[in-house]
Amino acid sequence: MSVEMKKLETVSFIIIRHRKENLKKCSLRGLEGRSDMLFVQYPEFVKDLPTLDHCVLLDMEGEPLSKEDCGPFVFLDATWKYATVMRENIPQLSSCRRRKIPDQWCTAYPRKQSECIDPIRGLATVEAIYAVSSITNTPMDCVLDHYHWKEQFLELNL
Repeated sequence: MSVEMKKLETVSFIIIRHRKENLKKCSLRGLEGRSDMLFVQYPEFVKDLPTLDHCVLLDMEGEPLSKEDCGPFVFLDATWKYATVMRENIPQLSSCRRRKIPDQWCTAYPRKQSECIDPIRGLATVEAIYAVSSITNTPMDCVLDHYHWKEQFLELNL
């Protein structure tokens, strides 16, 4: 999907997905058609992104996200290794405000990768979207409906 097809002002969440992301295992399956989300494939369509200086990039570093933060919120949907490369190679991200999910949130995703700097707090993208929507009171109906570890995630975080 070309970025021009949706104006950034109309979405709450911008998901930049690495082209090698395994869609069979992707935590965002079933959310691609939502009007409040914009999916951008990396690296093919990143060049079409306008400035993101009004956006919040969810990152493992930065100030903790608070209810005062407002989006759109940007997520990098990739393995930790690829996400690091993406962050370095997408110039529009340098103007984003960086926020991290507060420390009390933890993942239910059974991670096998070792590149995450904090595997317990390194949320799956769908978990991070849910956490952001909860913290900022951004309506997110049904975001966890297709998530395999929904019940475990809610038990850990509510």
